[in-house]
Amino acid sequence: MATNTENTVLTVSDDLPIATVRPVHSGKVRSVYFLRPEDSQRLIEARAYPVAPDSQLAIMVISDRLSAFDCLWRGRTLAGVPGKGAALNAIAAHWFQRFSEEGLGANHLLEMPHPMLWVVRQARPIMIEAIARRYLTGSLWRAYACGERQVGGVELAEGMKQFDRLPELLFTPSTKGVVRGIPGLAEADDHPVAAATLREHWSAFGFRESADVDRCRDALKQGFTVIEEDLGRGGDLLVDTKFEFGIAPARDGGEELLYMDEVGTPDSSRIWRRSDWERGEPKEYSKEQFRAALLDWVPDPSLLLDSQQMEARAAFARQEAVPDSFFEALGETYRSQAAEITGKGISFTGNPREEMLALLDDFGFRI
Repeated sequence: MATNTENTVLTVSDDLPIATVRPVHSGKVRSVYFLRPEDSQRLIEARAYPVAPDSQLAIMVISDRLSAFDCLWRGRTLAGVPGKGAALNAIAAHWFQRFSEEGLGANHLLEMPHPMLWVVRQARPIMIEAIARRYLTGSLWRAYACGERQVGGVELAEGMKQFDRLPELLFTPSTKGVVRGIPGLAEADDHPVAAATLREHWSAFGFRESADVDRCRDALKQGFTVIEEDLGRGGDLLVDTKFEFGIAPARDGGEELLYMDEVGTPDSSRIWRRSDWERGEPKEYSKEQFRAALLDWVPDPSLLLDSQQMEARAAFARQEAVPDSFFEALGETYRSQAAEITGKGISFTGNPREEMLALLDDFGFRI
């Protein structure tokens, strides 16, 4: 893989000269360029995308930035994790393809003309992160250890131990963004929300009807099962994961539910080796390994875990550079996971920005 230089690691992804209909949305690791309607229609016809002819498209550019505990982090010499963006894109694209092969619902990915760039369908987002949990760990274990037994509509038995396999796959959604005006629901991002609350206040979360809640839950479980079974053949366990969903025009009329954002990546999932779990010593082969290293490294772990310290946490992340070894170890995880999951080598580029600029010329998007 190319060595880390200013050009090989992409940390700024929202400044490409792409003609858009509204401002670029820059998230924690991805930037979304909303194409003009005329460019969407031209691309649909030129590339023969199997979508409704009036679909609106977008360009998604992934970066090598690293976000954890709702903050962006930098290494002492590494601005980002080399190869991270390309690896995550390859993994998610692989799972989207597997979902299609298994006859699951549609997804937003139309084409990946560059390892760090997707052409996607725009969708009206559902304002939840749909989370599925198979093992007693993370925040679920912390809640259980504090005496909570009712989770995701399921009563957990007494006497369970950390890392135990759960009796069934749990659906534990949380808010994506701030949802206001719901009795008993905190107006905060990433706040747990009961499925019953989603059904009762479905329109506030962007659902078309109450039944969409169960459709999301079913699509989450179906996708989880595909990933779990595929990983299992390689000796890995899918511990938990989160999906995001949206609503978009269907090709045959009406609207359809879409898988969107990313699925099954080390950024959105916990993955363990079965052999480690069977020994009672599971290790994280995901972004959780970085979180764990960070918790050991900070002077006080409550800085990262206490939601009331968000301002101090953000200031700490801006001021302090983490050891490069954290980034290097995570980069190795991303690379090995991508190669193992996709079954082929991952393309890491030498100068992703210049390569994408040339691609934009070919697609006719560059301003």
